Amino acid sequence: MSDKVILTQEGYDKLYEDLMFLKTKKRREVADQLEKARAHGDLSENADWETAKETKHQLEIRIGQLEHRLASAQIVAKGDIAQDKVYLTAKVKVKNLKSGDTFDYILVSQDEANFDEGKISVTSPIGRGLLGKSLNEVAEIQVPVGKIQLKIMEINYE
Repeated sequence: MSDKVILTQEGYDKLYEDLMFLKTKKRREVADQLEKARAHGDLSENADWETAKETKHQLEIRIGQLEHRLASAQIVAKGDIAQDKVYLTAKVKVKNLKSGDTFDYILVSQDEANFDEGKISVTSPIGRGLLGKSLNEVAEIQVPVGKIQLKIMEINYE
């Protein structure tokens, strides 16, 4: 499996912003928690101390993960992508052939996915099913409730 992390510029910037927040403000908050817990005395039976240590441990793991993802990132520009098929950064209008409902999705990396904003990961079942499809092509996709057929109605790279 490749260590390369493919991101849009927006996704990269968001991860970087998250990393800076964790390394500055969040680290200070956790250090303050540790200091307060240490002030309670005997550390061997201090639940606050154990909780603060675990919080610090989890924070450092997350910081390491973000640093690794950013170091491994390859930023994809819209001009680097063939625009006649569905790929990363595509805004796609699809029609469910069974229900007749239409949906708008933007295909993004796993780190950028936000279903409320219509951003779906290219690693999700629907995202994987749409990748590489052309206009008017039908994607048959296995989802938890069964198979769905989505027809590509529009492909847009704004």
